[in-house]
Amino acid sequence: MSVTAIDPPGSAADRKRYPLRFEVVSSEPITPHMQRVVLGSVQFDEFARRFGGYSDSYVKLVFLRDGVDYPDPLDMQFVRATFPADDLPVVRTYTLRTIDLEHARITIDFVVHGDTGVAGPWAASATPGDVIHLLGPGGAYVPDPVAPWHLLAGDEAALPAIQAALEAMPAGARVHAFVEVGGPEDEQPFTSEADVTLTWLHRGDAPAGTTTLIADAVRTDAWPAGAPQVFVHGESSLLKQLRSYLLHDRGVPREQLSLSGYWRRGESEEGFRAWKAQQQA
Repeated sequence: MSVTAIDPPGSAADRKRYPLRFEVVSSEPITPHMQRVVLGSVQFDEFARRFGGYSDSYVKLVFLRDGVDYPDPLDMQFVRATFPADDLPVVRTYTLRTIDLEHARITIDFVVHGDTGVAGPWAASATPGDVIHLLGPGGAYVPDPVAPWHLLAGDEAALPAIQAALEAMPAGARVHAFVEVGGPEDEQPFTSEADVTLTWLHRGDAPAGTTTLIADAVRTDAWPAGAPQVFVHGESSLLKQLRSYLLHDRGVPREQLSLSGYWRRGESEEGFRAWKAQQQA
């Protein structure tokens, strides 16, 4: 992979087409299936200006292909319009675990399953100084300080956002959280000023995305009084299992729901995006 210099972007709108250049500060495993990568950038001020304060902030990581000559600055609109499909960068979406504005660092936790996929193997082998480009951050969810209580649920893909939400909860907030992982070795500590009841759900040998553990736990939970603010993210089937229950059986107002599929079993991110587009058509 090489980068050929072109004229820099002009307007602020144009600059949104250009991913920011980050470098790996550190990379280490935090559980047998989770790798934590810390990134920094001389462009961090621009990243911070885009940050909306959401606890589910995410970025789109842009993996450049070896042997391809890309423009510098990297113009994704130009690349998508002019490059052959086989030369297009691979884009993967990841929730940020933390954003450290003081030290100009972001942290991303990657689910890793051997050499499967693009981002996981990259994270597992990343070393300080490695370069990654990213678009964003985006986001939509922030804990409501006046909600009667909060319901958080998801799998490993949603764990960074759930941890960030717990850390953002105001003191005294009541939270019921459910997280599905492989086993006890995949559990992680959390900090929160809120009154948190966190239930770890172990699927054992069952493949990720094939159980009803989260939906069953949410349905059988003793719900506190009042309509909760809900954050349920993870494999797409989880949303199918819980959307109707939350909206109709429990009567949670739609505006209090944050429901999103982060991935779909058996699909790459490209395939998942195509599938979502078909569902919305």
